[in-house]
This record gives sequence, C-alpha cells and structure tokens, in this order.
Amino acid sequence: MTEQAVREKKEIQVYGMSCQNCVNHVTKILEKYPSVEHVQVSLDDSKATFDWDPTQVNLVDIQQEIEEAGYSMEKPADGQEDQEKAEPDRPDKQGNTGNKGTSERSDSPPATLVAGEQKQQFKISGMTCANCALTIEKGLKSMPGVKTAAVNFASEKLTVEMDPNVVKEETLLAKIKDLGYAAQSQNDGKQQFKVAGMTCANCALAIEKKLKGTQGVQNAAVNFANETVTVEFDPGVVTMREIFEQVRDAGYTPLENKGENQDDRSAIKQRNWLIFSAVLSLPVMPLMFLPMSRPIMYTILALATIVQFTAGWTFYRGAYHALKNRSANMDVLVALGITAAYGYSLMTTLHMFFPALFFEGPNFFDTSALLITFVRFGKYLEAKAKGRAGQALKRLLELQADKARLLVDGQEKEVAASDLKIGDLVLVKSGERIPVDGEIMEGQASIDEAMLTGESIPVDKKVGDPVIGATINRSGSIKVKTTKTGQDTVLSGIIKMVEDAQGVKPPIQRLADTISNYFVPTVVSISVITFLIWYLGLHSTFVFAFTAAIAVLVVACPCALGLATPTAIMVGSGVGLNRGILFKSAAVLEGIAHLQVIGFDKTGTLTKGTPEVTDIILYDSYTKKDVLTIAGAGENPSIHPLAQAVVAEAKKEHLIIQEVENYSEVGGYGVTCAYESQQLLIGNIKLMHLNHVDVQEAEKDFHRLAEAGKTTSFIALGGRVIGLIALADVVKESTKEAIDRLHELGLKTFMITGDNKKVAQMVGEQVGIDEVMAEVLPQDKINIIKKYQDQGFRVAMVGDGINDAPALAQSDVGIAIGSGTDVAKETGDVVLVRNDLLDVERAIRLGRRTLAKIKQNLFWALIYNTIGIPIAAGILYPLTGQLLPPEWAGLAMAFSSVSVVTSSLLLRRYDKKLVA
Repeated sequence: MTEQAVREKKEIQVYGMSCQNCVNHVTKILEKYPSVEHVQVSLDDSKATFDWDPTQVNLVDIQQEIEEAGYSMEKPADGQEDQEKAEPDRPDKQGNTGNKGTSERSDSPPATLVAGEQKQQFKISGMTCANCALTIEKGLKSMPGVKTAAVNFASEKLTVEMDPNVVKEETLLAKIKDLGYAAQSQNDGKQQFKVAGMTCANCALAIEKKLKGTQGVQNAAVNFANETVTVEFDPGVVTMREIFEQVRDAGYTPLENKGENQDDRSAIKQRNWLIFSAVLSLPVMPLMFLPMSRPIMYTILALATIVQFTAGWTFYRGAYHALKNRSANMDVLVALGITAAYGYSLMTTLHMFFPALFFEGPNFFDTSALLITFVRFGKYLEAKAKGRAGQALKRLLELQADKARLLVDGQEKEVAASDLKIGDLVLVKSGERIPVDGEIMEGQASIDEAMLTGESIPVDKKVGDPVIGATINRSGSIKVKTTKTGQDTVLSGIIKMVEDAQGVKPPIQRLADTISNYFVPTVVSISVITFLIWYLGLHSTFVFAFTAAIAVLVVACPCALGLATPTAIMVGSGVGLNRGILFKSAAVLEGIAHLQVIGFDKTGTLTKGTPEVTDIILYDSYTKKDVLTIAGAGENPSIHPLAQAVVAEAKKEHLIIQEVENYSEVGGYGVTCAYESQQLLIGNIKLMHLNHVDVQEAEKDFHRLAEAGKTTSFIALGGRVIGLIALADVVKESTKEAIDRLHELGLKTFMITGDNKKVAQMVGEQVGIDEVMAEVLPQDKINIIKKYQDQGFRVAMVGDGINDAPALAQSDVGIAIGSGTDVAKETGDVVLVRNDLLDVERAIRLGRRTLAKIKQNLFWALIYNTIGIPIAAGILYPLTGQLLPPEWAGLAMAFSSVSVVTSSLLLRRYDKKLVA
C-alpha cells in the first residue's frame, strides 16, 4: 500500500493555549513528526487539524509531547480553561504571574494592560515645544478612565492607555482640542476621507444612512461644512474600497487621502509661511534706515502689522491655550517678545499723530517682523529634520504592496492589496512583491526576505510553506492563500512595535520634562530681572533695558530640550529596524545600555536546537559512506529526532536510503532490523550486550564521545561493530564570537539549561560562558534571574520567547531570538528577527550609542540656554559694547532646535558600524 493511500485527516483537541505563541508552539510540535502536514491550530476552538499517516506516527507520542509542553488533549474541568486564557501564566515585568509571587523592583517598565483597557495612538498637530507635549499629557491624565498618556514631541504621536467603558475616543479628541491642539486617531478601523458632490445637509444624511446600513460599519458621521466622512468599521468584514463603493452607490464621489505624508505636509506648510513672512518682513529693514516720513512710516507699520497678525498669529493662539491650561511654552516666550517689540513701536509711531497720548522713541518694527520670520525659518528646518528622523518607519510602510492579482474562478483580477480577505487566492509572479501573509497552495519560488531578516540570500519555498507580505518573489510563480490581513500581518506587527517604541518615554526623558516644566516661568523672570537691573540698577535707557529683556525672552529654547530624547530614540530604533533588531519601547532602548549581566538559554539559543551528526568512527575497513548508508537505512523508519538526524546527514551526502526488513524499535535500547539479509543493530551498549556483540574495540571511543557530552550509537552489522555515530545539539557558528564580544563590552555571562551538567559544561567551555547552571526546571529559571537582581545587577535574558517566558519577563530586558514568521508575536522586550546571537551584542552597542546621543543632545540643549540667556541679558556688553539684537536671538533659538535634531540624525551613520 502506498503512503498516499493511508493518509487521512486528523482532528485533535488542544486545551490550555492562551495566545498566538501557544498556537505557534503546538504547530511546531506537530510539524516535526514525519508525514504530518498542513497543520492548522485554532486558539478559539482549542483544536488542531492536520493530514497524517497513522502508520508512521503514534498518537500517544504526540499527546505526551503536547502535555510536556504544558498543554492538554483532555478537556479541563469547567471554568479552568477560561481562567487560564484570562490569566495566562506569563509574568509581567514586575514578575507577577497572577499567583506566583511578586517583585518590588520600582525601576521596571509598567505592567501590561489589564482586562478592559486598551491602547490607542493619535497624531497630534499644533505643538510648538516640549511644554505643549507636557500640557497634553497633564490634561489627559486628569481625565477619569485614562491610565497613562505619553506624547512624543518629535514624532507628534500621542499614546493613551485607557478604559473605553469610562472614556470615549470622542471625549479624548474634544479634550485635546480644548487644550489648543488637533488630534487624529490612528486606529486602522477608523478612517476619514473627503466626499465631493454634496449640495445640502440632506446629502450628508443620505451618505450616513447608506454607510450605517453597510455590514461591518459601526458608525459613520458626515460633516457637510468641510465635506468629510468619518467612518468606524471592522477591517475584517468590510474594506475601504467597499465603503467607497457604497458612497458612489449613494451618488457621491469619495476622494482618497493620497496626498503627501503628514510630516511632508507640515514641512510644506511651514515653508509657505516662511516665504510669506520673509517677503513682507525683509523690506522693513532697509526702510528703517531711510529718513522717517509719514509714507515710509505707514509702509513699515502696514508690513509689520500684516506679519504680526498672520504669520505671528500662531504664537498668540498657542500662548492663549497654554496659559488657559495653566502652562507655559515656547509660544508664550515668542508672543511676549513680539508683542513687546511691536507694541512699543506702535506707541512711538502713534506719537507722531497723538503726541499728547503716546511717548516718543525709536521703533522696533523690524525686530518683531524679523523675529517672526526667523522663528518660522527655524520651525521649517525643524519640520524637515523631524521628518527625516522617522524615515526608517516610512520606508517600512512603503514596503507594503499596493496591488494584488486576485484569482476568482480561475480568472485573474487586479485589486488593491488592502481589499484582500482571509481565504482569498492570489497569484504572485517572479519579481513581484507578495501582497499578504499567506500559504503557498501551488508552485515554488525563491523568496527574498531581506526586509524581514536582513539576509540577502533568497529562501526556497514550496507548497505548504508560509510566506510573508512585502517579501519579494525572486523566481517562480506561486499561488498564495491569504491567511492574515490588515493589522494581523507580520509587517503590520513590526510597524506597530516600532510605533509603540517611539511612543513611550524612556526614564531619561523625565529629566527634560522636569526642566521644561519650570523653564518658561524662569525665563520670564530672568527677562524681568534683566530689565530692572539695566533700567533701575544701572540707569540705562528704557530702550536699552527693553531690548535686553526681549532678547532674553526669544533666545531661550525649551524645544531643544523636548527634541533631545525622542529624535535620538526615533533614529536609534530606525537603525535597529534596518538590522532586524526591534525594540518594543523607548525605555528598553535606554535600559539595554545599562546591562551588566546577560543570561542565555542553551537549546535553540546558544545551540541550533536540533541534533546533528558530529562524529563517525569507522571499524573493520568500512568507509564513512558505507556506515552512513547502512545507518540511514536502519534509522529511516523511526520518528525519533536522533534517528531523523542520522537520516538527514545521509541525505545531505546524497546517499540512497534503502528499505530494511523486520524493523523493530526497542525502548531504551535502539533498533533492530535486517539489512541485505544481515542483522543490523543501531543503539546503545546495552543493545550490543543483549545481542552478544563484541564492543571491546569501540568501547574506548564510545566513552570518549560520551565524556564530550555526545549521544553515541553503535552500528553493528552481522554481529560486528562497523562504526560509531555521535550526535549533539551543535553550537551556532556565531555563538562564541558573540560571547567574546559581550565580554569585551564588560558584561558577565551565564547559561541556564535543563540539560545535564556534563553537556552544559561542554557547551559552556566551548563558547566561553562565565557561569553554567544545568538541570534547571523552566519555572526555576526566574529565581536565577532574581538572584542576580538581588545583588544589584541589571540583567538581560536571551531565549526563544516561549519556554523561557518567565525568565524573559523577570529580567530587566528580555531578548527574544525569533524566526521571521513569529517576530511580531515574540514575548521579549527586544526581538532579534535574524537567528543570530551577534545581534545581541549589536543591540547593546546600539542602546549605548543612542543613550550617549541623548545625553549629548541634552547637554547641548542645556549649555545653549546656559550660555545664550546671559549673553542676551547683556553680560558681555561691558566687553563688546553691543547687545544681542532680539531678531538674532530668535535666529539662534531656532538653530538650537535644528542642531539637536541634526545631532540625532548623525546617529544614522552608526548603521555601518553596527555590521562589524
């Protein structure tokens, strides 16, 4: 009977799974058995289905391995499974597992969201400095239902953890608007677009009614005044394309938002305001040097007034909202400066017409107009620089395919990739980008996964293999069934991870936030004191003291402080992203720089995780090829991992695997069979003794290999030992170099493994690990991490992210070595996409360089203000005889922000050094 004839579909129940990692774990367990194919594991239904040959696989073996992994094929008592899913045994960063004790480490990152809470991100516009970000945070944190609120000033992102049962998104947006800023939700299931063709309010109602009646649409609101539609929908049920079709069906034209990137639009807007203010303000300067006649005065007044209340109006608006919310930001400083200069000049100008009401003196119209222009110039440069800081994430977004070849009843139809649904079949030709995550149903191809793993060599894929959206088909034509769409795809998971990393504040940012809180009131106080000292204390003229006070106001820059940390984090995380190193939060990027001790799991982390043939010892004139051919034939019927490793080695040598007869597998001994009419024995020394085989010649070699921690089998044919085959879980090629590099960075290393001490010591000595702890149960690994932490060390743990979950969670930084398909679901704080331990050292180096850049930025931001404010106040006047003109103080203020962002951008050059 052929293998095909006995294959059948099997369904088993698997209880105890609580997340996607569990699904992946069970899938891997099943896929490693011979003849088991097309594995599908469902978390919701607690079951697994697969095709198999029951003559090659024992279901009892599968059940035993599933139970050893922590799951069960037996239905648990009522309520137990629900409790396990609600409270998975996955400790948080404080070490909490719900019932396994806690730790009081106050420097750990915050715990994960509790049931009922959700995290949302918004795009914020209208911020001008770090104090704006603090104002938004302070305003939102005071709201009931808001757990945390963090604003990244550089990327203009707001991340909110909230209870949707207490506070609604609309309430948050209204609060942000009341604070003086605009916000837009970045929820994939909520979109806003323009609609053309509406002529009255009834048109808006017609569109709302049409959309609300569409399956998958939860809410729709049409604003007739600005012709926009805001729609909330379930991306798994309805797509934007179908929503647009509904709008067209109602008789109107939807307009897709395909304009420039938000950052690009911001830069263009700042550029246009710069040009406008420059065109009007630059003529003021030469006019100031002409004899002051009424026509010239009218011209200067008109130009300065237009600039003051158009290009300068944004500073008044920002200052109003800041002061209304009992805060102070850069807008307050600029508004005070330009109002003082313009107001004083206006009064001296009106003296020409109403000498009895106003006082005589020079005017500063050029100061206020040029000050606005120079600040606008700085904001334009800042917007351009901030856009470049987030380019890594933009490039990632650009990787997503726009179109897909959808197959419907065998016919090819080009559709938008975003319109694909789970189960759709798409055709991907050579040279095309794969549009979605899926499984190959027909054909084979070489897939370039460099965007995910950084590896330039394409990976060969065949029927049944998974493929990742945004990877490139380099050769061959394949049909792919869609398995994941939207935010569930691997690329979306990575993008979300990077956005989260850029949306969380690291501890060092608290210093900048604290300084910013007191910055503006302090500067205003210094400005007043400067005026009083010069005017009352040193008896200078009013104009002199007034000029110095204005210069103090406009030279100060809280923006540089606010940009110092987030821009460095954005660039640093982008550099890591390009190298397949994903930081899940900004706090981790800083925390990894402070590590002192780093621990490793052995199997699958330091080693490859699967046994390989390491030695073949030959006897009785047999060649290596002979012994491997015979052993491969004898081991081929077995499903044991060691047996399959021998077969894999034989196939690697392109040897023909022959059939054997009378095959029998004896537990604890080995296998017996007939090979070319001779008895073949493959197993341990007990099997040899049982069959009266003389092992004297091979015994010495056997003990030597065993002492080296290798699993060794005797190969006996016709009653004589013809060879020994030793197997071991071999160390990865990069492991020793990675450990050496970590030692060069000054880190202490240790290894935790459940393997026996002899094998663990051999691996430890081979790679140079400082301390080896063997025969440790998974649940006890957490205690070893705590032991180092109790000694005051900051500890990292490197593992596969599943079996090592408790240790990864307890450590200060958990580093998950992940395969590409699981990368978005790994449990570590840092995910290394490539299975390369050298990336551990690279991640630490990148963290240290990023932290150094943050400190450098903060230093220059502080030193700029420390030096600039006294100079503006006139401390150098006794030496130079000159005061710093307010307009030049404004230009210096603008360049301080630009210099900080530029300094962060220089971090991108570290990308090349990271490869070494």
